[in-house]
Amino acid sequence: MTYGIRRREFIAGIGIGLIASPAIVRAQGQPVVIRAGALKLIHSIAPYFYEQFVPAGYKIEVLPFETPTECKNAVVTKSVDFGAFGIAAALLGAAAGEPVVVIASTCNRGMAIIAKKDAGIAAIKDLKGKRVAVFPGTTQEVFFLERLRMEGMTIKDVEPVRVSFSEMHIALSRGDIDAYVGAEPGPGVSLSSGIGTLVEYPYSTAMGSLNMVFGTHRDVIAEKPDLVRVMLGIHQRATDFASKNKDAMVAMASSKLGQKKEAIEASVPNVELTWKLEAKQIEQSKIYADHMLALKQIKRLPDFSTFIDTSFVDAVKPT
Repeated sequence: MTYGIRRREFIAGIGIGLIASPAIVRAQGQPVVIRAGALKLIHSIAPYFYEQFVPAGYKIEVLPFETPTECKNAVVTKSVDFGAFGIAAALLGAAAGEPVVVIASTCNRGMAIIAKKDAGIAAIKDLKGKRVAVFPGTTQEVFFLERLRMEGMTIKDVEPVRVSFSEMHIALSRGDIDAYVGAEPGPGVSLSSGIGTLVEYPYSTAMGSLNMVFGTHRDVIAEKPDLVRVMLGIHQRATDFASKNKDAMVAMASSKLGQKKEAIEASVPNVELTWKLEAKQIEQSKIYADHMLALKQIKRLPDFSTFIDTSFVDAVKPT
């Protein structure tokens, strides 16, 4: 089955007036190359479906990154045109005055607090005095710190260990840590292999299940608005396709992330792919920023009137 779409179908989906202008079409018939950054996580799997929904005259290149900060930095330095990364990385950049703008969502949920099986850890309070892997500067870190606060605890009540998301399951299986605050598919790997047990999905805070966003450089919006519209059409279709076709999502994630099918299948229920950027998510982003300010992770709040731009998402017609 071919999932590519005809140009007229693509244009119909993103609306009249959103056709790319000749100004961004390269000379001599060469396609316009769009560089998109993605993370090596299942909730950043939509970009790997982009190629199936690229209209004539364009070519997509997906570049994988290990951490949200690396992907956000690639957007800031214009190494990529667009990128999918956590709201934490986006806020850290915007609060520091970096020209990163959130233009869509990528994924909600996708987080989990996992403990070593039979370690006697069944709740947040059981983590006291335990070695817990947390990656600094990530969305997961802020959620974890808030969950600790809600339980009358602080980060001083645990022994935080810096471990990247891709290494957390391995560190848990080796016994280097007692638990971790991870990102899928890591939790799915730990649960499906029987090495880990679920402590909780940390979605009970006022931040809900907010996680990954889709951003670009402010210059791209100002200088290439037509390119942004084309990219949002691709992002919308790829996201909707992946979320509605779980088998394809599992197959793609297994291929790109190098994980077993069983692990990916265990992760899918904890992943909500989305491109929509609605009032609820914006409000959760502001609450999230307030937490980061209180934790002194940022020195000031970003200007949300420029940090988040919903105009492109608002113009996208539903498929």
